[in-house]
Amino acid sequence: MEGLEEKLKVLSIARRSCPEEPTYLLDVALQPSGLLAVSCSNFTIHLHNKDTLKQVGEYQGHNGRLCGVTFGHTSSDLLYSGSADGTVRVWDVRRPGTEAAQKFKSDPTHCYCSFDLSCSDTLLCAGTEQVDSEDSFLVFWDSRKPAGGLLGVYSESHSDDITQVRFHPRDKDRLASGSTDGLVNVFDLSRGAEEDALLATCNSDSSASSVCWSGADYTQLLCLSHDEGLHLWDLGQLDTDEPLTIFSTSDARSLTPLADGRGVDYLVGGRWLEDTQKLLVVGGKNNGDLHLMECNARGLHLLRSLEGGHASTVRCFLWDAVGEALFTGGEDAQLLLWKPGGEELTAGKRESMKSESALRLKSRPHKKHGYHREKKTA
Repeated sequence: MEGLEEKLKVLSIARRSCPEEPTYLLDVALQPSGLLAVSCSNFTIHLHNKDTLKQVGEYQGHNGRLCGVTFGHTSSDLLYSGSADGTVRVWDVRRPGTEAAQKFKSDPTHCYCSFDLSCSDTLLCAGTEQVDSEDSFLVFWDSRKPAGGLLGVYSESHSDDITQVRFHPRDKDRLASGSTDGLVNVFDLSRGAEEDALLATCNSDSSASSVCWSGADYTQLLCLSHDEGLHLWDLGQLDTDEPLTIFSTSDARSLTPLADGRGVDYLVGGRWLEDTQKLLVVGGKNNGDLHLMECNARGLHLLRSLEGGHASTVRCFLWDAVGEALFTGGEDAQLLLWKPGGEELTAGKRESMKSESALRLKSRPHKKHGYHREKKTA
C-alpha cells in the first residue's frame, strides 16, 4: 500500500471555486456518490460536484451561524446541518434549493454550537452553548422520528459551550464531547443515565475546539484547543494503570515541524485516514499556506507543504480516500481541490475575499476552577 507521504507528495491544485459573494467556508462533507456540501458564514449551504467543484445547489433556511454539515451514513441522500438558531435540519440533496425535509429542535433557549449523527443514522446529538451562565446540554433525538423525536438531554458533564460532539465511527453508542470548559468526555450511551454513561474525562487544560476519533480501532482521541494546543489520548488504557496521554503540547505553534525550522500559525483540524492508517493534522500560516503533518507518539512530522492556494486562513479540509484528493476551504471564500497531477484551469492565486461581517469561532477563557470528576483523567 502506498504510504501517506507518497500520496501527498503528488498533490497540486486541480480546481478552485469561489462563491459570488464573500463568505467564509466553515465545514465540508463528502457524499460517496460525488457531492460536496460546504457550510458558509452567511448561513447558507452550498452543494458542489466533487470533481469539477461546480456549484450545483444551495440551501437556505438557517438564521444563525452554522456548526457543521454531515451526510447520512446509510442514507447518503440526506444532508444534516446544525446551527446556533437552535435547529438541526435535514436536506434532501436530490432536491436542491428546497426547504428542509426534517427539523430537530429542543428548548427555545438552546443555541447549538456542535452536532453529529451516529454511524447507524439512528441517533442525533447536538451540543449547546452555555445557558444562563450556568448549564450546557447534550441533546439527543431519534433521527428516524419524522416529528423530530426528542429523547432527552445530558446536563451535568460540561459547564460551558459544547464546541464538539463526535460519535464513534463504528460504535453507535460511543460519543465524545469537547467544551470550552477544557474537558473532553467519553460516553457509552447504552448505559442510559448520564452518570452511568460517562466513561472518561480528559482535561485539555484549555478551551477545546475539536475532537477526532483515531487509531487502528478508533480507540484514540485527538483534541485541538482554541489556543492551538494538541492532545492525543489512548482510551484503550482506561482499564489499566498506564497513562492515557500519547502526545501532548499546550501550543503546537512552539513546535518546529516545518522545513524552515519554524512552526505553524494555527491548526485547522485532524482526521484519521483509514486507507493509510495515519492521523493527519493540518496546520496553516496566516498567508494561506498549508502544512500537512502526521501526528503520533513522537509529535508532529511534516509530510507536505501546499503553497499558492489560499490567500488567508483555512477553516476546513477533507481527504477523499477513493479519489486520493484533498479539499480545503477558508476565509478567502475559496474551495480548492488538490489531486495527483492536478493542473489548475484558472489563473493564479485569488486575492482574499474575506467578509467583514463573517463570524469567527467563539472562544472563551478556560475556567481553571471549572469542573471535577471522579473519573480517570489524562
